[in-house]
Amino acid sequence: MIIYGVALLAFCFLTGNYIGDILGALLGVKANVGGVGFAMLLLIILTNKGIDAGWLDKKGQEGIAFWSAMYIPIVVAMSSIQDVVAALSGGTIAVLGGVLGVALGFVFIPILRKFGA
Repeated sequence: MIIYGVALLAFCFLTGNYIGDILGALLGVKANVGGVGFAMLLLIILTNKGIDAGWLDKKGQEGIAFWSAMYIPIVVAMSSIQDVVAALSGGTIAVLGGVLGVALGFVFIPILRKFGA
């Protein structure tokens, strides 16, 4: 089994969950808001920086690719069990969070393309 890159993956996961918990507390929601998304974004950024800087070797890249392949189906499975009707009836914060997340994604695409990320 490939275990290289697990430390980076664990760091990103813990940091993303921490940011999601803080964001949830700031929004007054008793839940983690976007922790997995922050973790994945941080993993992508740090992996690219590690490859460019040369401190992430080939084995580390393969390990991260392996765990990413395992991680994404789990996230999809977790999100498929979410109750959309309850989220929509829960108030405007759920709808606002979804709309803002998609809008920010569209805003950042040209910015990331410009910097070659």
